[in-house]
Amino acid sequence: MTADEVHAARLTAQGLATRPARSAEAVADRLLAIQGQDPRGARLAVRARSEGLVASDVDRALDQRRLIITWVNRGTLHLIRAEDYPLLHALTTPPLWTSCRTRLRQTGVDETAAERGVATVARALADEGPMTRAQLRERLDSADVPTAGQALVHVLFFASLQGICVRGPMRGREHAFVSTRDWLGPVMGAGWTPERTSPQFVSDGVHPAPSRDASLGELARRYLVGHGPATAADLARWAGISLGDARAGLKKIARRIVDLGDGLVDLRKREDPAPLPPPRLLGAFDPLLLGWESRERVVGEHKLLVTNNGLFRPFALVKGRAVATWSLQKGKVEIRHLEDVTKRAARELEADARAVEAYLNGP
Repeated sequence: MTADEVHAARLTAQGLATRPARSAEAVADRLLAIQGQDPRGARLAVRARSEGLVASDVDRALDQRRLIITWVNRGTLHLIRAEDYPLLHALTTPPLWTSCRTRLRQTGVDETAAERGVATVARALADEGPMTRAQLRERLDSADVPTAGQALVHVLFFASLQGICVRGPMRGREHAFVSTRDWLGPVMGAGWTPERTSPQFVSDGVHPAPSRDASLGELARRYLVGHGPATAADLARWAGISLGDARAGLKKIARRIVDLGDGLVDLRKREDPAPLPPPRLLGAFDPLLLGWESRERVVGEHKLLVTNNGLFRPFALVKGRAVATWSLQKGKVEIRHLEDVTKRAARELEADARAVEAYLNGP
């Protein structure tokens, strides 16, 4: 495949150049995990790949337990379907334990305090239901667990890694934390309990629990649905797993993929690449910038203007390339062009800007 063909195929896999989805969970199903530390960015990722929705539809899916936000791939918050939690948590969180313990110590939380903090969070969520971060801070302060500076977020991260909590329903503008066991219930499988190691799939009483190799294969397949063509290194970077695990996952589904050369693989049976998507505004941390080792094909010469020091700005896509950045000022989209575009493309971007405003401000 030429570089242009690979790029077109990825735009199609991403849901940007094909039939729009009709629900937020359908977008999450296709992409498997949508980076979610920027709440507006996650909602805009859904908008760009769907139609007939408004931002509050994402909130509704969170309230109804169809979607959750939690720390998975690379230790970053992601918007995912509830039923995808066991797979992603089991495979992508184990590499995060060492760095989490290090950060806890650096923020003044020793091992004893960290364990007490996890127990406090578990008990509070089990007894009182969904709680905001501020409410959990009060409970942790009462238990003499350090919460100053970044200590609070790392205690909550530690509890999340242990399968104790996820972010579920909205409470105003904030995601409330919930008990994984209580909130997801049957999703976790019969017999699952939070443990001091990452939860794995368990038997539902009828079917045996899948092996780790089978789970890696499923992770590889689901990744390719929304990101193919891709390499094992792309999968490893996106999921935050080792290159060996990424290769093992692709090997497990060898009969379902085709080798395209230069390390690129894709699913055998999938839709043909569609024409490039029309001009469109994408949000901060859009999945199109985060799914592969290189984002050169998208940002090109504008790399430092679109992505810089871990910041991924909202940008405008024309012919599959970033041509502008944009921001929201008092509810209105302001576009800053990085290069000349045709008058028609400029008009379409302005029309999409109005669509963004309607999406964010809808009922």
